[in-house]
Amino acid sequence: MGPATASLEDSTVVVVDDDDQVRQALSSLFRSLGSDVVTLASAAELQQYVFPDRTCCVILDVRLRGASGLDAQALMVARGNPVPVIFITGHGDIPMTVTAMKAGAEHFLAKPFREQELLDAVHAALTKDAARRARDRQAEGVRVRYESLTPREREVMAKVSAGWLNKQIADQLGISEITVKIHRAQVMRKMEADSLAMLVVQAQQLGICPIQI
Repeated sequence: MGPATASLEDSTVVVVDDDDQVRQALSSLFRSLGSDVVTLASAAELQQYVFPDRTCCVILDVRLRGASGLDAQALMVARGNPVPVIFITGHGDIPMTVTAMKAGAEHFLAKPFREQELLDAVHAALTKDAARRARDRQAEGVRVRYESLTPREREVMAKVSAGWLNKQIADQLGISEITVKIHRAQVMRKMEADSLAMLVVQAQQLGICPIQI
């Protein structure tokens, strides 16, 4: 699976609908395509569900018994759950669509919808989630590498990424330029940065260098 696409065979599709026939139909569809499928009947069940550590999306009916799909989505947002949501409804209207989209829903499909429409929506949602997970893994790698730096190397990295010259860093830290160069080389090696530009991007990700606008 590349960074720009996602495979149903490597993902989990969570279907939340209080209609048993709909749950069974969607489960059969996505299982036939190789996806792992979880079916839930209410917003409460979704709130209790623990998402697996893999690419996921949620197909969520707007009108559920008890709390609505919109309520469930709002709780996901409040909890910082970034898994993409696709709303389906037989009673869709413009205000409901606007509310869902403002809250971050990926798609809003009115029943009856074509099977291909849903497949396209799910593929787009899974691709977005896969890309987000790839970014998270990359950011975690940067953080782990940064933690391997010594305190002095972290000081040098911050100043180098902020555009300081070796002489300026040496004067500020009270060390020789040669020592600065040694620390700088160590920083580049440990951070696996092939260029100063890459190091600056890493520093921005870590929050130790302001993002240039």
